Amino acid sequence: MPKEKIFLCSICNINSGTCLEDCKFCSQSVRYKADIERYKQKDIKLIQEEAINARDNGALGFCLVTADKGLTDKTLVFVCDVAKAVIEVAPELRLIACNGTATVEQLLVLKAAGIKAYNHNLETSESFYKEICTTHPWSERYETCQNVNEAGLVLISGGIFGLGETQEDRVSMLKSLASLNPTSVPINFYHHNEALELQPNSLSIDEALSLIKLTRESIPNAERIMVAGGRELMFGSRQNEIFEAGANSIVIGNYLTTAGREMNKDLEMLQALNLDVAKKVK
Repeated sequence: MPKEKIFLCSICNINSGTCLEDCKFCSQSVRYKADIERYKQKDIKLIQEEAINARDNGALGFCLVTADKGLTDKTLVFVCDVAKAVIEVAPELRLIACNGTATVEQLLVLKAAGIKAYNHNLETSESFYKEICTTHPWSERYETCQNVNEAGLVLISGGIFGLGETQEDRVSMLKSLASLNPTSVPINFYHHNEALELQPNSLSIDEALSLIKLTRESIPNAERIMVAGGRELMFGSRQNEIFEAGANSIVIGNYLTTAGREMNKDLEMLQALNLDVAKKVK
C-alpha cells in the first residue's frame, strides 16, 4: 500500500482586522482592539508574491481570507480580482476562498473567477456557539456550507478546539461536519490573545492528539484532516505526532494574525518522517 502524501496549504490574509462580529476567539474583531495589523485590501502584487512563495515551498492550496461576517459586493469583486491575479503567476495552486457567509449566487461568481474550494468553519457545536458568538447564529454557518455544496465547489469546513467547550460539544460539532461531507476538515487549536475574553487553551498535547484521531474516525470520508491554526503553539516539539494521529494535511507559513514557523522547517519535518508532499490534488 503506497504511503500517504501530505497536502500543504498556505493562507493569505487579504483583508485584516475589520470584522464587526463578536466571535470571542477572533482577534480580527474590531471589538476587542487586539494589537494586530489591520488593512482593507492587501496589495495584489504582494499577494502574488506570497502565492509564488507558497507554491515554491510545496503548497497545493492557497486560501484567500477576508475578515468580515460575509461576502459583500465590494469584497466579492476584490476576491475575484485577486483570484485572477494569482492564477496568472501560479496556475498550479488550487485557489480556496474563505470569506464568511455566502449565498449560492455569490459562490458561483467565485467559481467562475477560478476559485475551486470554499472554507467556512462551523467552529464548534450548535449548542455551544452562542457562548462564543452572539452577533450571528451557528445556523448561518451551516447554511453557507450547504450552499458551497450546492454551488459545486469543494467544501472545506472544520472548527476550533480549546474554546472552553465540552467533549460532548466536540462530538456534536464533528457529527455536524460529517453531515456536510467536507473534502477537507481543518482543525484549529485556540491560540490565545490577551485582548480576548476567552481563557487560554487548556488542552494538553495528548488531548489534542486524541482530538485529531477522533476527527479522523468521525469523518472517515474526508480526504484530508488538516491541522491548521495553533499547531506550533499546541504541539511544540511534538508536531511530528499529528500525522500518526490521523492528520494528512497542514498549513505552512503564517496564519491570519499569528506567525507560523518557517516553511522550510515543516518540509524538513516531513522529510525526517519519510513523508512525501502531495504534488497534485486527488
